[in-house]
This record gives sequence, structure tokens and C-alpha cells, in this order.
Amino acid sequence: MRNFVRTWRDEIKKTFSGNADAPPEWSLRLAEGDDAGYHLPGSAVWAVHGSMSPIVGGIRTLLMQSLHPGALAGVHEHSNFREDPLRRLANTIRWIFTVTYGSTAAAEEASRRVRRLHEPVQGSYQDNAGTERAYSANDPGLAAWIHIAFTDGFLAAHRIWGGPIPGGEDAYVREWAQAGRLMGVEDPPVTRAEMRSQLDAWYEQGELRADGRVRETVEFIRNAPLHPLLRPGYRILFAAAVYSLEPRYRRMLGLSVPRLGPFPLPVRLATKLVLGVVHLALGGIRRRKGPSEAAARERLRRLGEPAADLA
Repeated sequence: MRNFVRTWRDEIKKTFSGNADAPPEWSLRLAEGDDAGYHLPGSAVWAVHGSMSPIVGGIRTLLMQSLHPGALAGVHEHSNFREDPLRRLANTIRWIFTVTYGSTAAAEEASRRVRRLHEPVQGSYQDNAGTERAYSANDPGLAAWIHIAFTDGFLAAHRIWGGPIPGGEDAYVREWAQAGRLMGVEDPPVTRAEMRSQLDAWYEQGELRADGRVRETVEFIRNAPLHPLLRPGYRILFAAAVYSLEPRYRRMLGLSVPRLGPFPLPVRLATKLVLGVVHLALGGIRRRKGPSEAAARERLRRLGEPAADLA
């Protein structure tokens, strides 16, 4: 039994960090740097990204992002997500945590690194009117869709499975707008109402599409190639991501909230339990703070930042 639990815990750690035995080296380097960074303890960004809700938010974000044919073309034509999805996940986590917890220099370099990787991601696709349109992963319009789908997804999951956000949801949208700017988004929304308005515009103007390529992507996300020990919990987390979607997007994606006959299954409670178990597996009892946050606090204390020890 002990070996079973250890294997299960190690697989969870490898899924999120790539290493079961030690924190990733990049996370420890977040203790370096000469300034406080873009976000501080007590901020909305630290509250959301330091919780467990981003696990669900990340799955939801992938589902939403797949609805833009330009974004999906880039993934299908230039990404190895099928062969090595966990590497892509690890790279995304690295960028998110570096922008969240790192110095400004670290956040800017991490964003430049991602944008360099995006440079060859170019091509064309047919929009819903049959017009051939060019896409580029670094195009500000496409970057805006990626950024807003991310922000909306993380907020939606945190609203259900997270705790209070200092300053409320507007504060998170405003603070995380800096991440959008680093990725080339022009004039990202700074309130939840602005973000919702832009999402509505994409939907109402017919920019989004659900076709065979989307269905293929949804099935890949639904049946992610994880270790067998992780699949039961992941099925609950996928159901949670579906649960958190607006009904109109669920319909587009061909998804529905799990039910047993006429009765909806207790997705909210089951997800809360799974997130709690994952939290324990990642060290939640022994260490309240993850390695990225701990490294950031070490940097802030060295710099004499008064917010270093805020909860």
C-alpha cells in the first residue's frame, strides 16, 4: 500500500513539475533578482495562482482556446502536444509562475522566451465565412484570445473552488493584464466586465467554431495520456472544467455536465475532494507554500520588501 501511495504521489509531482524528487531548478531561481516583480504577496494574482483551482482552470482554458480556429490551427500544425503534452504543460506552468512570482527581469525574459518559440507558428485557416485568413501565434489579436480565455478560465474555476480574492475579480483581471502585455496583447481588459464584453463579441460575431478538429482536441483533453493511477482523479477534474463552462460553450464543444439519469452528479464536491488530495500529494501538510512562492518570498525578504510575509 505504501508503494502504491508513493508511486501515485510521485506521478502527481512529475505531472506538474517534471520531477518527483525535487522542485524544478527554474522555480528555485525565482529567489534571484533585484526587484519585487509585477505581483506581491496579498495580491489577487498570488491568491488565485497560489490555490488549487488553477488545475481546473487550466483544463477549462484549453477547452475554450480550442474554439478559435486560428489558435487551434497553430496548436495542430506546429505543436507536439500529442507526443509530449506534459512538457507543454510544464512549460506553461513555468511561464505562469515566473510571471506571478519572479522579478520583472525574470518575467520579461520568460515571456520573450515563449514569444521566440511562437515565431515560427504561422499559417492560414478558413474562417466561418470561408475566407482564407493568416494567423500568427504572436499576433496581438490571437494573443488577446489566448489571454482572455486564460483569465476567464482561471477566474471561473476560482469562483467555484477557490477562496476570497483580495480586491475581487476586477483586481485579478487588472493585475493579470500585465501578463497579457508581456505577451503582446494590445490594451488587455482591466475589469471583468470588459473581459466579458470581449468574449461576447467573439461569440456574437461568429469568430469561434466547433468542427472536427475541435472534437478531436476535446477528446484528447478528455483522455489525456496520464499515468493510470491519475486517470480517475483527472476524469473528475475534466468534469469540473466542463461544469464551469458557460452553457453556450458547452453546447459548442459537445459537452454536458455529468448526470446519472435525471440527476446531476456532485461534481463540485467531488472536485473539492480531488483538489484537496492533490494538495496533500504536493506537500500541503508539510509545506504551506510551493517552491516558486517560497523562492519569491526569499527574494522579497532579501530586498527588504514589507509585503514579503503577508499571507
